[in-house]
Amino acid sequence: MLWTILWMPGAARTARAAAAPPAAPEAGPAFDPEAATEAYLARLSPQERARSDAYFEGGYWLQLWDFLWTLAVLWLLLRSRLSARLRDAVERWTRFRFLQSVLYALGFIVLTTLLTFPLTVYVGFFREHQYGMATQGFAAWMGDQLKGVVLALVFGSLFIAALYAVFRRAPRTWWLWGALVMVAFLVFGVLIAPVYIAPLFNTYTELEAPALRGPILSLARANGIPADHVYVYDASRQTTQMSANVSGMANTMRISLNDNLLKRASPAGVRAVMGHEMGHYVLNHVYEMIVEFGVIIVIGFACVRWGFDRMVARRGERWGVRGIADPAGLPLFVALLTAYLFVLTPVVNTIIRTNEIEADIFGLNASREPDGFAEVALKLSEYRKLSPGPLEEWIFYDHPSGRNRILMAMRWKAEHLRE
Repeated sequence: MLWTILWMPGAARTARAAAAPPAAPEAGPAFDPEAATEAYLARLSPQERARSDAYFEGGYWLQLWDFLWTLAVLWLLLRSRLSARLRDAVERWTRFRFLQSVLYALGFIVLTTLLTFPLTVYVGFFREHQYGMATQGFAAWMGDQLKGVVLALVFGSLFIAALYAVFRRAPRTWWLWGALVMVAFLVFGVLIAPVYIAPLFNTYTELEAPALRGPILSLARANGIPADHVYVYDASRQTTQMSANVSGMANTMRISLNDNLLKRASPAGVRAVMGHEMGHYVLNHVYEMIVEFGVIIVIGFACVRWGFDRMVARRGERWGVRGIADPAGLPLFVALLTAYLFVLTPVVNTIIRTNEIEADIFGLNASREPDGFAEVALKLSEYRKLSPGPLEEWIFYDHPSGRNRILMAMRWKAEHLRE
């Protein structure tokens, strides 16, 4: 949905179950990481590889169509003066500027959600079912979508109103203070999401299985993670994706894994995944990425200021946009920010992918489960192309490719066989 641009979320994909974990390539003095990697890759049939490639490569085009559709919707709001008419309506309803911004934001979120809904339902529902990756019926899926819209109406309207409060009070330096407001909301989202947002979509319960719970908590303690609980959430009601996370900050930190991971992965695979997720926490990736994305946001707001001023000078009167402090200009603001982030897709993906590689290495060293790690990487290939070209991986991948992850695990295994 269009309103998610303001939160810079990342979209998660789903994965289809494989029949059984692949057997580990035989270890020995002549263990060859390249050959072991190829042995793992050979576990997938040509049909499975073709299906995975088609799904992931189709996503390249969907990124483009989503970008173009978004721009078309925003242009429509400006060109038809619907944005200006919405601004005029809220100004008639109240004279309080902050409330005007809130009311305008509510209308903007509803309009853009409705106008982008056809693409949303195709990408999020029909296409996922087409590839056998979704488990929800349409009614349940719509229920989750409506929850997301309600959250967007609450937090999105407050965020937009806060931005326009800054725009009114700092007409020359709004781009800097506005960027800081966006970063503050980003931090707030990271803080509250594990405890207050995620449970709105899934049920979280304590992991009871002692054979898994004990080793996971032991792994956490050994790496300085202050955790006494491991939670399981019922992602299988929505998807077949395997996932886990160590999320939150300070007192909201939480270790969670979904029920698909428990059902589909071996105990070694579960430990490998949890080691990876703990790597994100120990290596302070949340804080690092807040700083990195903060820099991107500041530069982005500066670029938006340059483009916004010139576009309003040329077309502002035709669109009914008075200036940066006018909520009617929000479609233009979002369009410019969207274009900036679209161009920076390889940069954003590289930042995330680099952290994922670091967490992979940490997880291998912490869990010491290279075959468990390779097993999970192979299963994730059900929705992510296994062997992309270098340029393809740089542009489109926010995680390392499956082949590179398995090769990393086999190299780790080879080095430790020599100890």
